Amino acid sequence: MRNTLNSSSVAGALRNRSALRNPHNRADITARAATAGWHEGRDGGHGWWRHGNGGYGWVGPLYWPFAYNDMYDYAMWGYGYDDSFWGYGYGDIYAGIFAPYGYDDLTGYLPQYAASNPSDAGQTPPALGAPPDQLTQMCGADSNDIASLPIDQFKQAIQPTGEQSAALDDLANASIKAAQDLKAACPTDIALTAPNRLAAMQHRIEAMIAAVATVQPPLEKFYGLLSDEQKARLIALGNDQRQRKAANDTTGSLAQSCGAAPPGVMEWPTAEIDQTVRPTDAQRAGLTALQNAITQAADLLKAACLTNDPLTPPARLAAVGKRLATMLQAVTMVSSALSDFYATLSDEQKARFEALGPQRTAQLETLEVAPTNVRRRGIPSPEQIIRRLLSPL
Repeated sequence: MRNTLNSSSVAGALRNRSALRNPHNRADITARAATAGWHEGRDGGHGWWRHGNGGYGWVGPLYWPFAYNDMYDYAMWGYGYDDSFWGYGYGDIYAGIFAPYGYDDLTGYLPQYAASNPSDAGQTPPALGAPPDQLTQMCGADSNDIASLPIDQFKQAIQPTGEQSAALDDLANASIKAAQDLKAACPTDIALTAPNRLAAMQHRIEAMIAAVATVQPPLEKFYGLLSDEQKARLIALGNDQRQRKAANDTTGSLAQSCGAAPPGVMEWPTAEIDQTVRPTDAQRAGLTALQNAITQAADLLKAACLTNDPLTPPARLAAVGKRLATMLQAVTMVSSALSDFYATLSDEQKARFEALGPQRTAQLETLEVAPTNVRRRGIPSPEQIIRRLLSPL
């Protein structure tokens, strides 16, 4: 896993800010980073929690890699609906509940000093530190690189007046601050339980909503100062970007791409829960409430998908804000039901519940790769998982 994260295909690409402006490059990086422990990361990833564009919403302990790039691309250029921002949705909440990563997988995303596993004798694992540089770079950008390209292109396209240039500078500064704030909210430890993973999702989405609130006022002010001709030039600039992207677009229509999950892959695992967790009759009420909550969340997110692309940057950023608000509502709804159900489980049942995702990943990996090529990773026993869950971080 560390070899993949430190390879030129991941670490090298992360240092190339120009390459990161391409959403397909970002998707490739997240695919390799998210599945670094599977097939040595060589195939770019085929995990069950994969997005339609080939990227991933979860990379180890990090939810929504390149969040600011995804928001900025869509708001400023009007492309990336299916490739980046709008691909997030129900599948990410599902993967938050049934994490594809086991404890041993997650330690591979931490600094070397925190990577040793607790022994079978029950040693407490070492304190979890900040993520390695690769995850930090995926978490957010704190320089003007993320804003410089569109700002420079805006100036070339519209030839701004002095007042417009000042407003554009304010927009650039707000963009940098939003990116810095989003990076500051990057997680510094691992969420080992399903309730904590959804809490991490909620924290990340809240930071993104705050970033939108930072950028929206100066963007609206700048756009409001433009003449009709300048606005037309700005829209044409975005159209050029979309047309270049459309030539390689194979992901389907707008509605089909909005947070869509692969059919059948993320259905509620009733049989697996019954067989593995073995809930009591008293616990089934909470389990039913959780299943209903995630169904309602999926319906909520689907209903919030756009049918038409907004034409202007302020309108697109407003659409971003509305989508994030809907996602926050969906995550909060599921998180409440999950916490209620999880609280009724014994320690052993919690450990078995946490093993569902890694077991599914191992099963699908075996099906996708010939047995002679599979690097089998042992699934910890429930007793080992219990010790890890109960050990202080």
